[in-house]
Amino acid sequence: MPVRDVSAISTALPWQQEQWAHLEAQLSQQQLPHALILCGPQYSGKARLALALARLLLCHKPEGGHNCGQCHACDLSMTGGHGDFRWLEPEEGSRVTKVDQVRQLVEFSTKTASLGRRKLIVLSPAESMTIAAANALLKSLEEPSPETYIILVCHRLHGLPATIRSRCQILKLLMPNREASLKWLNLRTGNTSDSEKSLRLAQGRALLAEQLYQDASMDYVEAVQVALRALSSGTGSVQELAAIMVDEPLEDVLSQLYGCLQRLLLKMNRAKLTTPSTRAIYSLSDEVLRLQGAVYSGANPNRQLLVDALSARFEMVLT
Repeated sequence: MPVRDVSAISTALPWQQEQWAHLEAQLSQQQLPHALILCGPQYSGKARLALALARLLLCHKPEGGHNCGQCHACDLSMTGGHGDFRWLEPEEGSRVTKVDQVRQLVEFSTKTASLGRRKLIVLSPAESMTIAAANALLKSLEEPSPETYIILVCHRLHGLPATIRSRCQILKLLMPNREASLKWLNLRTGNTSDSEKSLRLAQGRALLAEQLYQDASMDYVEAVQVALRALSSGTGSVQELAAIMVDEPLEDVLSQLYGCLQRLLLKMNRAKLTTPSTRAIYSLSDEVLRLQGAVYSGANPNRQLLVDALSARFEMVLT
């Protein structure tokens, strides 16, 4: 499971209380859907909500609207060893969820629960499924096995086929505001200064800010952003930026470049938005966004060639 430091009791994040109350009400009224899509921006906490719901459904003695954290089922779901719980994501070294992986899930869904009365399946991110994998999942969505719940964690809702979306109930999650983010981060960092710095470097995404703090990577991210600002102001060079990001995964490189372009556009006044230079920035931003989608969907371009080509475009547009 990609959720870090799973504690005995899994709870929704503070800014997810409305959605959690909705799920609790559905469960108490025996109206919880067997197929649920949790969708929203990356780092909005969808995986944590999915884990909290899965562990609640698997728990033998739920307390206070959450899993108890003490029963045998809770011990197993905390470590990922629960026999009635599957968390599926792309295999290591791959960006796509393959049809054979989903077929194994479908087979699992037809079996009788071994430790309790329910079985839980979480796919994250769901849009990483190939077309064949998504088609293999359809039967389980159309004819769900008794007491089998499928939760799809999705960053881009329209990255899922319409046939999948139409067979699931969709619950949308939002990013917390700055005040809520800082309040939550302060409990993890222990001081407001680190919370504010990590949130700024994470461009307002609280869970990414937590990750930067825990990984002690704030200084690195700050160096990248400084190099990007220098490049956009004409005081830096592509070579300096490339040297800093030489070991950065391609999807992170694209995310940083896209963020840089968006910040530039936000700073421009209305008069500048129609100039040829600004239209070039919009065009480059769209190109980076398209590449992000392609990489996220499983494309594996030559990293060096792509970074070199984008660097040349950046230098042409920003200097």
